[in-house]
Amino acid sequence: MADFYIRKMSVPFLLLYVMCALNAAGQKRGIALTDFSKIIGVSDPQISPDGKSIVIIVSQVNMETDRNDRKLVQVDVQSGAQRGLTYGRSSVSSPRWSPAGERLAFLSPDANGKNQIFLLAMRGGDAVRVTGAANGVEQFAWSPVGQEFAFVSPDDAPKKTSKYDDAFEVGDNDYLVTSAPTSSHIWLVAANGGAAKRLTSGSWSVAKTGNWPAPPASPIDWSPDGKLITFVKQIDPHSGASPERTIQVLDVESGAIRKITTTARFEGYSLFSPDGTKISYWMNRDLIRASVNDVLVSPVAGGDGDYITRDLDRNISRAEWMPDGKSMLVGAHDGTRVSLWIVGLNRSVQKLALGEVNPAWLYWVDVTVGAKGEIAFPGSTSSQPNELYYMASAKDAPRRLTNFNVEIGGLSLGKTERIEWQGPNGFHEDGVLTYPPAFDKANKYPLVLLIHGGPRSASIETFGFLPKYLASRGYVIFQPNYRGSDNLGNAYQRAIWNDAGDGPGRDVMAGIEAVKKLGFVDEGKIAVTGSSYGGYMTVWLMGHARIWKTAIAGEPVTDELDQYNLGDFNVSNGYALNGSPWIADNMKDYWKQSPIASFKEMNTPTLILHDTGDARVPITHSYRLYHALRDNGVPVKFVTYPVAGHTPPDPVRLLDTYRRWAEWLDPYLH
Repeated sequence: MADFYIRKMSVPFLLLYVMCALNAAGQKRGIALTDFSKIIGVSDPQISPDGKSIVIIVSQVNMETDRNDRKLVQVDVQSGAQRGLTYGRSSVSSPRWSPAGERLAFLSPDANGKNQIFLLAMRGGDAVRVTGAANGVEQFAWSPVGQEFAFVSPDDAPKKTSKYDDAFEVGDNDYLVTSAPTSSHIWLVAANGGAAKRLTSGSWSVAKTGNWPAPPASPIDWSPDGKLITFVKQIDPHSGASPERTIQVLDVESGAIRKITTTARFEGYSLFSPDGTKISYWMNRDLIRASVNDVLVSPVAGGDGDYITRDLDRNISRAEWMPDGKSMLVGAHDGTRVSLWIVGLNRSVQKLALGEVNPAWLYWVDVTVGAKGEIAFPGSTSSQPNELYYMASAKDAPRRLTNFNVEIGGLSLGKTERIEWQGPNGFHEDGVLTYPPAFDKANKYPLVLLIHGGPRSASIETFGFLPKYLASRGYVIFQPNYRGSDNLGNAYQRAIWNDAGDGPGRDVMAGIEAVKKLGFVDEGKIAVTGSSYGGYMTVWLMGHARIWKTAIAGEPVTDELDQYNLGDFNVSNGYALNGSPWIADNMKDYWKQSPIASFKEMNTPTLILHDTGDARVPITHSYRLYHALRDNGVPVKFVTYPVAGHTPPDPVRLLDTYRRWAEWLDPYLH
């Protein structure tokens, strides 16, 4: 009888019946596109001064309004109990405790959409707005006694002589700007509000946060006695001047500013030591732009810093003082992990035991240190999105305090693991493999390369929606690291200098051979995909290998000359390619290292995805690729999103890119 009803069911009802039967049998379902909006984000943990609770930003996709709603949540360290702090606000950022812990400040937009400082009494009540900066607040810091805020705000644009007076002088900015950039400067305001006092001015600028993706701006930081503020000075506000940054100290009372070191560029992220006698900062090793970030420490009185992380040999992307003032907590990519270390001022190195948890990384490691040496960070595993983790000390194991993503973690997700291989030029290399949920090594599977961007980044063993989703469709996903990646030390990272495509391309191909040797790859069904620099590598490999069944190029760099002239980093790209293309014989080198130069060798059916308002990689790159393929009879589809951003900044369009990714691959690989 049951068989009769099953045969009479329509296809949708039959699928529903099967799913229900599987659920009834206790079998997990795979990840679906609809699960994207269920993932809860956790970021920017701040430990209270008494160490009893942690405030975090909790974000959730709102598909109806096409945005990510953010709120502040207080988590009790002992019990994990949660308390919502912000109501009726869809956007909050930068929660910061007052020194005594009785108040919490944060940034949120005012009625004009400009971020202002708001202050919340922890005993209860509504948040009160502190600032009324006409151009908004970019960042802020409590004074040590909690009576004032220092904050950074952009200057006013030059006054117009008429409503049609909108001409501006072009500098080293991206081609999308429609007005001259304005400098940002430091102001002072009482914690209970009132008129703000300007502390700095000039044509230079306090370092700004760049276009996404980028780490937060270098923070302003008070000395423990409240007399000084350290900040990072950029020679002018144009984005192309971003390498020209140095650490400075401001005397709050007199307004005097002095430079700490003798170097002229590549410095950032300065912080006072707990006793106020020293300043830590980041700098590219030996002032070579392609090298790793090191942490250095200088005396406040001035002088070039001593390296404390040189022996660690990783590209540091976070550094926080430990309360003893004798060591720092630092974080970086480390193979296919994100690791944390305690590094002493004497260069001693202690790696923290994090188990399978990776602290969150988005061009910096999201971690904080408490007054007693406690550590908190959002962290994920290969099968669980970010949750809040806590360590009572650097010697303790991480303890998970939240479980927002229990539903996602309970899905049938393919296994993710590290793979290593011997690459060219003596490099021992690595990457990440993600398998379909029901993987059987006796079978053959299509292989999809998903190449990371940057190139100063890395593929790690963490939860990623796109690789998990693609793996659920029956593909093995290979995410190779290549020279220029920031996970294996200075020599590996620097090896990409003036070798943007050939060396990294050989690294990736060596990785593919290593995966093939595992015996489960259907060698007639290999796809190459990636975004940003991963898009660069995709197009480069399309022109230098013939093994691809199909390709997807997201926001691809195809022409190094366009990147130098039009992108937001513009002239700073010259540090990677032996200087300006407009001097000596450098132009031919720019063309040689442009993937589009090999267009005659490209025959792979390709999907191109790009935002029209992408300042990082201008859409001109994709137009070149589109015409190069189409005019030579290669199947190509070019889809654009009419929004600003390096990738779609809104969840609806971002999810659409994932859908198109899978729908393009399926006809070629199944």
